[in-house]
Amino acid sequence: MKVLCGAVVAIGLVSAATAQVPVPTGPAISLGAAGVPLPGDRARLPGTAPPGAGLPRGAPGDRAADPAAVAPSIDLALKAAQAIAAACKQYPMALAVVDSQGVAKLVYVPDDSAAWHGYSAIRKAYTAIVFQSDTSAVVKQAAGDAAVMEKFRADANLSRQAGGLVLTAGGRIVGAIGVSGAEPGGHDEECGNVGRDRIKAELK
Repeated sequence: MKVLCGAVVAIGLVSAATAQVPVPTGPAISLGAAGVPLPGDRARLPGTAPPGAGLPRGAPGDRAADPAAVAPSIDLALKAAQAIAAACKQYPMALAVVDSQGVAKLVYVPDDSAAWHGYSAIRKAYTAIVFQSDTSAVVKQAAGDAAVMEKFRADANLSRQAGGLVLTAGGRIVGAIGVSGAEPGGHDEECGNVGRDRIKAELK
């Protein structure tokens, strides 16, 4: 099992804004037209900030905890990830769990899976947060809704694919799961549901 940003323990520390995560390179980086990174991404590459914006303060990963954000605990996120990995071990997939604002809590890349699926999984989970809905439903809505399509065009980090699932507790969204790479056959949402079902009774 690989975890995109290092050891599982290091991912758990990201939520506390103490882990130093490496700056990803190559095609996995996706910036919007204004150069806006994914939520919580302080590891902006040099030269990618929008004009006049300057670079983010502090070192990569130096992000103060947002009091408005809620999220599954790292233990529950890992429990969901392991349930998905066990149920979908026949696929070269990866998954991510994000908080209620779309910031990555955990990225889980099983052995023999392509690491780039971790980035895709984050974007699917982020998309579920933005639209407050599982992405399979958003994809269907986008087919006939110009406003939804405009949102996708405005934010390059949104993913118009199934596999992002919201996590709810007490009638509110507390995070999301994203799954990418459960192919062939398009089983991302099916695999994600395994993880959601595994922890839904414990979310709060």
